[in-house]
Amino acid sequence: MEKYIHKTLGVRKMKNFNVTDELRWTVQAQAKLKMIPFFARSGARQRIETMARNAQLEEVTAEIVQQARVEFGQ
Repeated sequence: MEKYIHKTLGVRKMKNFNVTDELRWTVQAQAKLKMIPFFARSGARQRIETMARNAQLEEVTAEIVQQARVEFGQ
């Protein structure tokens, strides 16, 4: 999936990766996150951020949120 994200979205990789680093979220990604029911939003955010970190991304975009939905079967 990492190759898919980088090839399709053209996102930049993080230089120094640290799990405690906060990821930036685009306005569009935040809007998609808000469409998730409030009771599931926290868990979804964690899973999306984990996916982005595993791909060594610096920010979460709407496309990454959509890809997460496909992967998680939502």
